[in-house]
Amino acid sequence: MGDFWVLDTDIWQWSELTSFGDLPSPRDFAAASSFGNRKIVMYGGWDGKKWLSDVYVLDTMSLEWTELSVSGSLPPPRCGHTATMLEKRLLVYGGRGGGGPILGDLWALKGLIEEENESPGWTQLKLPGQGPSPRCGHTITSSGHYLLLFGGHGTGGWLSRYDVYHNDCIVLDRVTAQWKRLPTGNEAPSARAYHSMNCIGSRHLLFGGFDGKSTFGDLWWLVTEEDPIVKRLFSTSSNDLPQNKDSTSLNKDSNSAHEDSHGRHNAVVELGKSLGITISFSSPGLPVVDEMDDKEFLNLAYSLSEVKPSISGRATHIQAIEALRNHWRNSNPRLIPLKELGPLLRDYQRLITHNYFANDGPRSEFISTSLPGKDAYQFYHINDFRQLRMDDIPKLLTEYKQLRLPD
Repeated sequence: MGDFWVLDTDIWQWSELTSFGDLPSPRDFAAASSFGNRKIVMYGGWDGKKWLSDVYVLDTMSLEWTELSVSGSLPPPRCGHTATMLEKRLLVYGGRGGGGPILGDLWALKGLIEEENESPGWTQLKLPGQGPSPRCGHTITSSGHYLLLFGGHGTGGWLSRYDVYHNDCIVLDRVTAQWKRLPTGNEAPSARAYHSMNCIGSRHLLFGGFDGKSTFGDLWWLVTEEDPIVKRLFSTSSNDLPQNKDSTSLNKDSNSAHEDSHGRHNAVVELGKSLGITISFSSPGLPVVDEMDDKEFLNLAYSLSEVKPSISGRATHIQAIEALRNHWRNSNPRLIPLKELGPLLRDYQRLITHNYFANDGPRSEFISTSLPGKDAYQFYHINDFRQLRMDDIPKLLTEYKQLRLPD
């Protein structure tokens, strides 16, 4: 394919874009990386007939492609490699080369930053240390002063070649410019390639992959052993974690079924638990729960108000709910704690239901009706607060403050 798409994360909508300039040929297994604040550089790939070694830069504002003319020595054509922007250089590692061999070379491309006035050129880097074996389909993520390589697919044997899939972690230290193996404190995920890995803060999130036979759908965190996730998961374990401060622990989210009534567990849940707060979920299909039946909402209302629970219940519930809604109406969106987002989103949807669907039946029904003025209430059909972006919270709070409270 040679099409170009963008996902707008404000409205979660895909659009195919028409770009111009030096359009890249259709390809797969290329690699790309963003640089500056508006550009993307893409290198290599496979067009169905041959391996490629070309470099294209896309300006995401003008949507113009430019093929970069590079002088001097060029890396062998390849696909299934990684391309990682590191300050002013694009680092390319590994991949499957022309004719089929698996590569283990590291190249740096200069000349991408216009302000530097450098002529584009490739340099092969040969770094000391325990470097990775040749591979393709691996990932490299950047965090702090190091790059982390995980997994990938290579070959083994001599007279008879066979596929080898990896699950090792190898670090490229930017300070010392050396490769080194990263020991882990527990069992690693099974070997795989063609997975995704993203750096979130000091943590790395691994999803999926393929091992030559099976396609995976599992989710793993790679974290330091001082991380609250590790302390929580292993606090009751009889086996102590290694005391090496450089080692890491790779922890699978395997306890979600009994820790979460919905059996749903993800990064936000882990973050919430590491901070010692409770995270709630909206059920699939957007059930609109009455405020008197929303226990987390009520508990939050009492915790943020001076109202004391009474035996009669309902009257004090109403007072506490009014106090919570007034709290949100006077809140700064930048100061809304994570633990309040679930109750806030549900109450936002509840108030919209009161305003527009009060006579349409029981409030606990699933809502699939089109909403009057739906453009004004863009979060009504979100069924889980984890779908919110950070910049959605001010918009959500603004819309919430505009809603009429029930009599």
